[in-house]
Amino acid sequence: MTGRAASRILDAPRVGPAEATLGPAIDALGGEVVRLRSRDGLGLRGRWLPADREPAADWQPDPYEAILLLHGWTGSVAPDLVEMGPSLRRTAGVLGLDFGGHGASDDAPTTFGLREVEDVAGALAWLGDRGIRRVALVGTSMGGIVAIASVVSLGDGSLVAADHDPTAPAADPGSPRPRIVAVVAESVAADLRVPIANRIGWPIGGPLRRALAGRLFAAASREVGGDIRAMEPGRIVALVEPVPLLLVHGGSDTTVRPDEGRRLVELAGPSAEHWLVPGAGHGGAHRAAPAEWDDRVSRFLRQAFFGAREDRVIIAAPVDPADAPGERGQEGD
Repeated sequence: MTGRAASRILDAPRVGPAEATLGPAIDALGGEVVRLRSRDGLGLRGRWLPADREPAADWQPDPYEAILLLHGWTGSVAPDLVEMGPSLRRTAGVLGLDFGGHGASDDAPTTFGLREVEDVAGALAWLGDRGIRRVALVGTSMGGIVAIASVVSLGDGSLVAADHDPTAPAADPGSPRPRIVAVVAESVAADLRVPIANRIGWPIGGPLRRALAGRLFAAASREVGGDIRAMEPGRIVALVEPVPLLLVHGGSDTTVRPDEGRRLVELAGPSAEHWLVPGAGHGGAHRAAPAEWDDRVSRFLRQAFFGAREDRVIIAAPVDPADAPGERGQEGD
């Protein structure tokens, strides 16, 4: 029984239940369907949304900056692009990425960051090849977990020698990798067992549910050949420092309850901020408070981008994905 449940953790749904009706909304966003490869060679699909051509009066998007949008356990990045893309692209261009095993990307187990950081590494390389030099990571639930793990595992890019991974697959480094200048992570628990335990419907106490969730992760780790919990947020979040980190939690989230959010903030470094959104469920901060979300997240990202611009070194002009060499899809792919 544990083995079957562990396999279910690794086998996330490729598309969510509401995605069948999102076609017109995705088409209305425009942009480019793109194909790229993770650092370990997995074929990934994403969508690039150029920055808004009519930005806010007090902000001018920089063509050397981008936001990497990372989705949760269920489905593709499409729902997050539809919901948050129009706001985010007023700050910078947005690359929405389907993790391996999700959306139209190649088959792969879902490992809560253990292997998804390789997907982020591939997306950063794709952006770097197109002239992007500064990137912010925005992720919800599992996407937020991956965002935090990516900064710790890959480095923020500010120190090339320190951020170099000697065990990474051999490859031509190509263009400079963008620097990660900020992270927005929503609905992230300090302990990976928590969201799984809170979704177990059996009539047993919280500690027993958490212990069962731990057994499921142990079995899943054996199946993929690596410890899925090695990079769980509570163990590593302090190492995101000094990269600015905005942790968002919903006041009505029953999967990652507010006290779990406060615990993660206490473990984070001094550059972390916490925003508790009253009435928001799991991953629902934007739906619960869209105007406040737009203002709070936009101000946070813009401040981080602006602060990093003082260190910029321009090597080549950004390349529009429509004109760039390499794999890409057409609008209706």
